[in-house]
This record gives sequence, C-alpha cells and structure tokens, in this order.
Amino acid sequence: MGVLLVYDVTDESSFNSKVSIPCFGLTMKDLSHGIFTKFMLISDISNWISSIEQNSSDTIVNKILVGNKADMDESTRVVPFTKGQALANEYGIKFFETSAKTNRNVEEAFVTIARDIKQRLPDNIKPMPTRIIINEQDKPTETHDEQKSACCG
Repeated sequence: MGVLLVYDVTDESSFNSKVSIPCFGLTMKDLSHGIFTKFMLISDISNWISSIEQNSSDTIVNKILVGNKADMDESTRVVPFTKGQALANEYGIKFFETSAKTNRNVEEAFVTIARDIKQRLPDNIKPMPTRIIINEQDKPTETHDEQKSACCG
C-alpha cells in the first residue's frame, strides 16, 4: 500500500509541527518552501529532510522540493531558482517551482512524485479494494447476545 503525505507549510509553527510527524510506509514528502517566506531557511529544509530519513519506516522515501510563488519576479525572491535547484541537487531530489496563482507546475509535481513512487513499488503489490464484499456464508451464526464471553462467562 502506498500513502501520499503532503505537507503544505504556510508558517513557522506549521513547519515545526510537521517535523515530528512519523513517516509510515511509502510516503511522499512535498517539502514546500515559499520563495518569499523568510522563516524557512535552507538549513530548515536540510533539518526536515534529515528528520524524514530518521523517522521513516521505509529505507527509501521519495521526496521532491517545491518552491512556491513562481509567478513572482525572480529578482525579488528570498530563495532564487538557482538556490532551490542546488539544494535539490545536493539531496538527489527533483525540484519544481510552482505557482498556486497560475497553476504552474502544480499537477506536474504531483504526477511526478506519484509516478516515482509507483515505479519503486514491486510489481506484485496489489491495489487495495475500493469496497469490501461480505458473502452470506461469512456472516456469524450467533448474535452478539448469544455468544458467551471467555472472561465473564
């Protein structure tokens, strides 16, 4: 089973609260940093990536780095494209600049990470059923009231 876990970090308190969340199973981490968000330094992202690696139950965790507000002028950014790309290269992860305002690269980022996770999964993993069917023969023959309790009875 795969789980896509997306963290939308909008302020310092939500960023800090996400760091301690344990990572279970096959997980996507959208390490989103706002291009104009001054609280999130490059070292913060480095610490978060380390926390993901330490707290994951998987040996491999797919990650992407997403810089938001790409619709803004490059010259006024706190984190320019080149720094975001360099950080992604340092950790061997993909980098996307997105814009929620113009929808630039938003779908591409999600499709890319989902595709990367799917490619990493073994071929013999079966998808979870979307519904569970209970056959008549599987229904219990006694009602709850008729069953005797092992501890009280």
